[in-house]
Amino acid sequence: MHTYGAIRYYQFGNPADVLQLVYRRIPKPDAGEVLVRMTARPINPSDLIPIRGAYSHRIPLPSIPGYEGVGIIEAIGPSVDPSLLGKRVLPLRSEGTWQERLIASAELVIPVPNDLNDEIASQLYINPVTAWVICTEALRLYPGDFMVVNAGGSSIGRIFAQLSVILGYRLIAITRSSSHTQELLSLGASHVIDTSKPNMPSVREAVLTITEGRGAAAAIDSVGGAEGEELAYSTCTGGTLISIGLLSGIPVHWGEVSRASQTAVQLFWLRNWVREASVGKWHETFGQLIDWVQQNRLRLSGISQRYELAQVKQAVFAAETPARQGKVLLVDACNLTKQ
Repeated sequence: MHTYGAIRYYQFGNPADVLQLVYRRIPKPDAGEVLVRMTARPINPSDLIPIRGAYSHRIPLPSIPGYEGVGIIEAIGPSVDPSLLGKRVLPLRSEGTWQERLIASAELVIPVPNDLNDEIASQLYINPVTAWVICTEALRLYPGDFMVVNAGGSSIGRIFAQLSVILGYRLIAITRSSSHTQELLSLGASHVIDTSKPNMPSVREAVLTITEGRGAAAAIDSVGGAEGEELAYSTCTGGTLISIGLLSGIPVHWGEVSRASQTAVQLFWLRNWVREASVGKWHETFGQLIDWVQQNRLRLSGISQRYELAQVKQAVFAAETPARQGKVLLVDACNLTKQ
């Protein structure tokens, strides 16, 4: 019997405690499906937060984590174009990617150009698509508008900085370390507020100073808690705050904050956009992002460490190490030699 390895969790909790390596029988793709052999998957906060139970109401157990990754099509189902065999693709909108093989819809896989390596290709979904959709569809920022983001040194923070150059808005990035300042400025941020500096004014005061008292037109909160609340008070009257994450693990009572700050608060869930996007829109979005990556107008995170699936506990620990620089990848054993 031919089997493959997959990471599963049967209960919610600390990822290093609840993740298990199991073996499953290799499936055959049905009509319109392809079987993809995975080669690389990044570990994102959005992969780990659900494992801890933050969205337990909508995640059935047992579950396989992983929202993005890249692989090679090694089998096709009936009615699928044979030319797809052997193609490198992003097998998205399917079962979790933290497994050696998975079944995906043939019409939804995203072909990967030869000049994009697995390290870059595997990161093309969660952060780039989220940032692009927020800027162009949710906010519709005008050139010259100020947008402020916290967790500015994160992967998505760096993407917002680069999109500011492409789209023309002005980015104020908030960080908790001076180590990110020069990189963010070089990527396109107009200003960086380093809250670790002694005697720093509040974020609100700093943003008002930069914007000559007006406040930012928009804010992006990835943190929640007190930092998320403070961000709402940094926008102009009638401004918009979009919540995209909860890195602090502390939820915000956004209704109360919205009324007090006179800021319109929106919760952004990429899955909602994905559910409504047509197949054409899906491919068009990735086509645009891939073009910018190929033109070097959009640079994604470097890789700090690589682990096999069987080393998932070590990989998760490494991914959550505060001093880490770059992404942690779960890869095939043969790819470990590329460090």
